[in-house]
Amino acid sequence: MSYLLFDKQQLVNLEFSLNREIIRANRAGSYASTTIIYCNTRKYHGLLVSPQPQLDDDLHVFLSAIDESIIQHDAEFNIGIHQYPGPIYFPKGHKYVEEFQSVPIPTLIYRVGGVVLSKQLLFINKEDRVLIKYTLLDAHSDTLLRLKPFLAFRNYHTLSKANMYANKNYEECENGIIMKLYQGYSSLYIQISKESKYVHAPDWYYNIEYRKELERGYDGHEDLLVPGYFEFPIKKNESVIISAGLSETKPNMLKRLFNNELKNRIPRDSYENNLINSAQQFIIQRGNDVEIKAGYHWFGRWGRDTLISLPGLTLVTGNYDLCKKAIDTLLADKKGPLLPNVGKQQRVAINSADTSLWLFWTLQQYQLFTNETPMKIWRLYKNDLQSILYGYRNGEAKGIWMSEDGLINAKLPGYALTWMDAIVDGKPVTPRYGKPIDINALWYNAICYAIYLAEHINDKEFIDDWLPLKEKIENSFLETFWDEQHGYLADCVDDGEKDWCVRPNMVFATSLPYVCLDEKKRLSVLERIQQELLTPRGLRTLSPKCPHYRGHYEGPIKERDLAYHQGTVWPWLLGAFAEGYLRIFGKNGIPFIEKIYFDLESTLSEHGVGSISEVFDGDPPHKPGGAISQAWSVAEIMRIKWLIEKYKNL
Repeated sequence: MSYLLFDKQQLVNLEFSLNREIIRANRAGSYASTTIIYCNTRKYHGLLVSPQPQLDDDLHVFLSAIDESIIQHDAEFNIGIHQYPGPIYFPKGHKYVEEFQSVPIPTLIYRVGGVVLSKQLLFINKEDRVLIKYTLLDAHSDTLLRLKPFLAFRNYHTLSKANMYANKNYEECENGIIMKLYQGYSSLYIQISKESKYVHAPDWYYNIEYRKELERGYDGHEDLLVPGYFEFPIKKNESVIISAGLSETKPNMLKRLFNNELKNRIPRDSYENNLINSAQQFIIQRGNDVEIKAGYHWFGRWGRDTLISLPGLTLVTGNYDLCKKAIDTLLADKKGPLLPNVGKQQRVAINSADTSLWLFWTLQQYQLFTNETPMKIWRLYKNDLQSILYGYRNGEAKGIWMSEDGLINAKLPGYALTWMDAIVDGKPVTPRYGKPIDINALWYNAICYAIYLAEHINDKEFIDDWLPLKEKIENSFLETFWDEQHGYLADCVDDGEKDWCVRPNMVFATSLPYVCLDEKKRLSVLERIQQELLTPRGLRTLSPKCPHYRGHYEGPIKERDLAYHQGTVWPWLLGAFAEGYLRIFGKNGIPFIEKIYFDLESTLSEHGVGSISEVFDGDPPHKPGGAISQAWSVAEIMRIKWLIEKYKNL
């Protein structure tokens, strides 16, 4: 049985096929992405999207698309497809599609009369190179295949417009051409595995339309340059590979390269294997540095997302060294007590109160999986952990300070310092000023873990300094956030004013390794979350009972940001919910958590095929939205699977 298979009836329905996307990425940070019928719907789509560090820190679209034509008896059948204003779809290649399957790699089957052609996409793991393999599965007479590349050469946040500056000239290379539209860019090498005829006929294709950009309130029209076309005969059962890369290759080695890469792929033939493959795509290695891309397409490195994602992306899969390298890479950009929230090196935004505190949790998970000794963890990270704790306690970070009761305040006008960080018209949508519940749950956990580490190395000075504060927080935490009548925790407390809107942030007071709540209170919190926030796709960010609730995440950026943390569902929150639940119910809780885990399997075919989206609508049927593949969504669902197995083996 094939996994993630779409048939002709689904594929020719553009409302179905244009809402399902594929993404294949490598460790260098490059990717190929489009829809399952190869009609681009985003400016972020492209068959070769790669970094250009000599230009900026972003990715750039080199090869946007390839249009194919099947030629028999001088009759040409163009099986490509683009959207133009109207919308008008031309060519109408989707009418020839028969089947899409994801195993072993994305494969699209076309049928044109008696001609059956397969198209397979493979992204090379250690090169900026995409391979597309065409195999003529059946044909009744002589057949020619014509390939027409569409070039962009632009930052993936922008759009290309026809201009007189683009260099339309080409150079020859073995079985191919070299194009470089603009100075400063790397050259693009387009090569074929067999000899072919290349006809140079540069032309702009105007007003290609990206529907997803229009839906998101952005400009969605682009002009792309087609330099010419390749043409070659292809026989029944013959395979021909086209390579697009930022370096030259040997055409006669392309089939071997394709087959060797394919052997190293984990087959996407199950729920778990799709998650593992998806997890690998977020891990980017540059020398000794390891980064986590927060999501595809437009996210870069986010500190919070990195620390929350690392256990699921690396530890669950046994890649312990990658986890440590990613932690160390992130720590290199630490400023005072704060880890960067967004960006890296000289271009970082340090504007979150929780990112630094998540470091303690990630190290706890690292120790749990690796059985590393507390002494070594303390020796390796003592300076960083202490600078965070003392920095928070002493108010060294702007807008973050400790009150007399030992709890942390986060308040900086115009900024949202928690993970609920959407800002509209210069104002936070969910400011959560004062003492946020999640920040203080993380704060308590961080102090307890640091004391635990210090005890194993007999660091008496540190223990004596922090133990009284730990005990003070245990009292003030309950006094501040808990109310017996409500039976759950306030989301935020500011100058005595308590926000009792039900939000998921209190889940961390049930799931972190060190918590202030007894079992009865934790159960009460989880029951409220289950009643008002739990959905088959994740936890809502706000209860539908709250007047500010928004059940749909859609429209221009302002509308989306107003809903982002006001009811929109986030899958990553399920990890904490599952951990808190299993901590109480043990083996008896496994069936319920297994249902949560397997309920998400169906979303693998809904948006980013084979992965889990960033967010979903708060209202049923919980339509997916945001990024098509999000690191912490995938990571925490993988960690849930690990938690299930852990409790089964107790």
